[in-house]
Amino acid sequence: DRWLTCRSLPPGALERIADTVADRLRVPWFAGAVKINVSLVPPLVLLPVFLHVAALHFLLGLVILTSLPVVVLWYYYLTHRRKERTLFFLSLGLFSLGYMYYVFLHEVVPRGYVGYSQVVALTCGLILMLAALSRAKKDPGYLPIPASNEKSLHQVLANKSVRGSSNGLHGVTVSGAASGRAVNGEAKGYSRMSAGEPEGVKKDWCAKCQLVRPARAGHCRLCGRCVRRLDHHCVWINSCVGEQNHQAFILALSFFMLTSVYGITLTLHTICRGRTPFVALFYCPGAYSDYSSALSFTCVWYCAIVTAGMGYILLIQLLNISYNVTEREARLALRDNTGRRLLGGLVIDTGQYNRGFLCNWGHFLSLRSSPPQRSAEDIV
Repeated sequence: DRWLTCRSLPPGALERIADTVADRLRVPWFAGAVKINVSLVPPLVLLPVFLHVAALHFLLGLVILTSLPVVVLWYYYLTHRRKERTLFFLSLGLFSLGYMYYVFLHEVVPRGYVGYSQVVALTCGLILMLAALSRAKKDPGYLPIPASNEKSLHQVLANKSVRGSSNGLHGVTVSGAASGRAVNGEAKGYSRMSAGEPEGVKKDWCAKCQLVRPARAGHCRLCGRCVRRLDHHCVWINSCVGEQNHQAFILALSFFMLTSVYGITLTLHTICRGRTPFVALFYCPGAYSDYSSALSFTCVWYCAIVTAGMGYILLIQLLNISYNVTEREARLALRDNTGRRLLGGLVIDTGQYNRGFLCNWGHFLSLRSSPPQRSAEDIV
């Protein structure tokens, strides 16, 4: 009625409409209607449509493949500003993998230039990547919630969605005995030491979870939990990256890079015969000679864009591990001007935990083998 009469909507009306539509979007099932997360729908519907339209003409492909990263970054900024969790990026990543694999089997393999062993190798790489991703989706190292605060936390999570930064860079490890100030909206806390902790090893108090955190732990406002050695909240796995799943996260990124580059190479060798993959990526005269080649070439460029983005994330992660610094600590050091920019600003060395390249990697590889530290509340 307000739209027809050209009157403005009251504040919050669009959010309430969106919430209502999301709540009513259900699919009939045997045990009752199943609610569908709205963020799962766009990748399943729009990605195949955009890629097939992009394969119709070179200019359409240029416009769509340029617009897709912009739209994804805009949606990331929107969810980051609203401090809310979303399954959009996880569903986009998983469906992109499945759809690219389908196009490879349906359009590339039948041409006869890809051998059986190569298909098996690509499939094994995909399976290993999904296995590592499944492990990365598990417990990142959540600190146990005190029994006195567990009920209230469950009530908060049930009544409203937990809002927070999409990179999980919240909370600060207080190194002194004085009170710690809020970081990105996290409530103030006071530094404490757990019983039996060696002299000089400081812990801090999380007012949200009502517990004492060990050094390098942080509070993720999206998950609503404190995580041991919190690195960041990754939107691509819709979970935190912490002490217990950081290795699996790096493994999943590595398997993705190897599998994606291998699949791109096989596809370009098939549709652009006689040219090296790098040259064929930018100059492939016969790519739009038929629709099958055009679709394969469009998917190659889509994979190349995604691979470049994931490769940058993997590079930053490897550099941070080499200097034994987490992404959260790097952001906090930048904010407080306590870190050194190295390698053109790709890595921020805080100097607090850096013990040399080999020792840093040895510490990273032994993360899951170290026993979890107990807080003062657990000891009591």
